[in-house]
Amino acid sequence: MQALHRVRAQFVHQRTALVSQFRCFLLEYGIAIHACIGMFRRDATRILSDDSNDLTPTMRQLLTDLWSDFLRIDERVAALSSQIEASAKHDVVQRLTTIPGIGPLGASALCAAIGNGKQFRSGRDLAAWIGLVPRQHTTGGKPTLPGISIRGNTYLRRLLVLGAQFYLMHLDRSRDRLGQWLDTLESSIHHNKVVIALANKLARVAWVVLTRPGALYEKMDPRF
Repeated sequence: MQALHRVRAQFVHQRTALVSQFRCFLLEYGIAIHACIGMFRRDATRILSDDSNDLTPTMRQLLTDLWSDFLRIDERVAALSSQIEASAKHDVVQRLTTIPGIGPLGASALCAAIGNGKQFRSGRDLAAWIGLVPRQHTTGGKPTLPGISIRGNTYLRRLLVLGAQFYLMHLDRSRDRLGQWLDTLESSIHHNKVVIALANKLARVAWVVLTRPGALYEKMDPRF
């Protein structure tokens, strides 16, 4: 399972690099294009089929070849994602998907990387192993927390941070117990720090689900 995730991550990296190169070539001709993958699929075909723009025949052919490479890599990413999701039928994986911001991809990656999670004494230890806690520098008895480092499991950290970003945008805060906590954080710290704090909390909740048989995440509507 970890091999599937690693190969998929490699193809995603290649796809991102290809899209960036495609966009840079177009900018040389004064043509702007969205960075989002979904918008890129739409805009790329429109630009390549537009004979009225300033693209030279050589550049148009080069971009057409890059578009073919993109489609091939995109198909591989979709196939690997489907294979991972089809393999993620285990009870623990299904319970992890009840946590907001953690889908089948993130749940299977967590299970593949840490198993039942009992090697960690607490959710805090798991979050630290992933790399979702700030570095600490103490001098003269005064600790400072400059920010998270690049240490830890970068793949799991990226999945949890992306999940936290999505959750933060779409969460109905009036009907989730995390809503009030997030409102309090956003009133005092930067948005990016809120995302990391939420990813940290999701990792700690995941540890509880992994180590306690039958445990599920419950929203606990704050109105009741």
